[in-house]
Amino acid sequence: MKWTSILAIYLLFWVMSAFFVMPIGLRTHDDEGADLVPGQVSSAPVNFRPGLVARRATLLAALLFGLYYANYVYGWFGVELLDVTRWFG
Repeated sequence: MKWTSILAIYLLFWVMSAFFVMPIGLRTHDDEGADLVPGQVSSAPVNFRPGLVARRATLLAALLFGLYYANYVYGWFGVELLDVTRWFG
């Protein structure tokens, strides 16, 4: 596998992981009892920390990419599993 493919697939895993871990641990203004700025929606997070989200996403993406790459090398699951005709007919 080329390094550009590795980078592209890892970045896809990273973006997916970032959206997955983003809501973990967030508290709203209602949860904290904090005052809202005029025009601010009440569901906006009061303690959003992008650095923590990036670290969590990096760790999760590394784990998922490691599993993906191990499957690529060792061939645990392949396209032959997508052949549903052998299951139903």
